[in-house]
Amino acid sequence: MARRISDKAVLHLLKQWLVAPVEETDQRGRVQRTTRNKDEHRGTPQGAPLSPLLANLYMRRFVLGWKKLGHQDRFQARLVNYADDFVIVCRYRADEARAAMRDMMRRLKLTVNETKTHVCRMHRQAFDFLGYTFGRMYSPRNGHAYQGVRPSRKKVQHVCRQINDLVRKLPPFIRPEALVHQVNQVLRGWTNYFSYGTVSPAYRAVHQHAVHRVRQWLQRKFKLKGRGIRQFPDQHLETVLGLLNPTRLRSNFSRANRVTSGPRAGCRKSARPVR
Repeated sequence: MARRISDKAVLHLLKQWLVAPVEETDQRGRVQRTTRNKDEHRGTPQGAPLSPLLANLYMRRFVLGWKKLGHQDRFQARLVNYADDFVIVCRYRADEARAAMRDMMRRLKLTVNETKTHVCRMHRQAFDFLGYTFGRMYSPRNGHAYQGVRPSRKKVQHVCRQINDLVRKLPPFIRPEALVHQVNQVLRGWTNYFSYGTVSPAYRAVHQHAVHRVRQWLQRKFKLKGRGIRQFPDQHLETVLGLLNPTRLRSNFSRANRVTSGPRAGCRKSARPVR
């Protein structure tokens, strides 16, 4: 960093981020504080706001080296990365591309996360990257298979848990519109990111879950029996209370092109600095 930045104040701020302690909460709720990065003079604090930027700067050496060493042309491989997570998409020879990647990581003194590293044959497997699932999908209209992308199941479950935690902590004496406003903030942020590819099934699942959780809260507030469908139908939640329906937002997004053909093999991994 010091080779490119001459401002001492900026360099001092970067150093403070690098040596900042990390606090983690275990399953029992106990907070643990570590200063491993400062003690060992290696790595960046996981979860720090500056970590993605620093990882991109360091991984740039790998991206440039991949092209300069001829691996991109040799394997017909395209490399896509964000921070320390990346995918190598190959036409063929994915095993050799993975071996070349490991050799370069060894030279850069980085360790490969073996639990996340695998070769994926796109015609029969799928992989997750940046919250999306890439792989073979089938059209609900005619059953034809195509290579596509959709929000991963893990991310759909995560936003549902986020809605659960939000609704659970809000007291019943607040106005229903205030609850819906906060739920909408979660839904809007999630749909703004997951707006590419085949999103309709994920949108329907998230919308149904949000409707169910809002109804439960309204039942608790007004002390009603039953499931609340008759008292609070979907139309009432959307038009009166203003609950966001992600499935209706689809028409506002730019239509994402489906991938009708693509690479047949890929190599995916995630690297972490040696500590």
